[in-house]
Amino acid sequence: MGDSGEVIRVSAALIVDEAGRLLVVRKRGTSVFMQPGGKPDAGENPAQTLSRELAEELGASVPVEALEPLGSFTAAAANEAGATVVAEVFRARLTGPIAAAAEIAELRWVHSSEFPSLALAPLITEHMLPLLPSP
Repeated sequence: MGDSGEVIRVSAALIVDEAGRLLVVRKRGTSVFMQPGGKPDAGENPAQTLSRELAEELGASVPVEALEPLGSFTAAAANEAGATVVAEVFRARLTGPIAAAAEIAELRWVHSSEFPSLALAPLITEHMLPLLPSP
């Protein structure tokens, strides 16, 4: 890691449906798909950040206590050149319908076989694949 690169701390959700597909989102003005989530507001812990972000970005109600911590992962940032993202990742289960909101332009459920054909954030390709259920 270079000493000039910015470190971006985020909370991210690993959300998999019954068919084993991973939920990814694309922010407006970007081409890279990433996990839902985002940066903390002042005073929030990682789980609180993610619960709020899921509500803002997807309209999903996921209480803090329903988030299962999977660990902290570091990767190159998808949309900020030279920056590193440090993500606190949680497994989340969605109970209701979701829709892209706030800065999210598109959401997609993708099967691991589709990953090579999509522009995915390094965090997903480097760290999330081993966490997905085997087909």
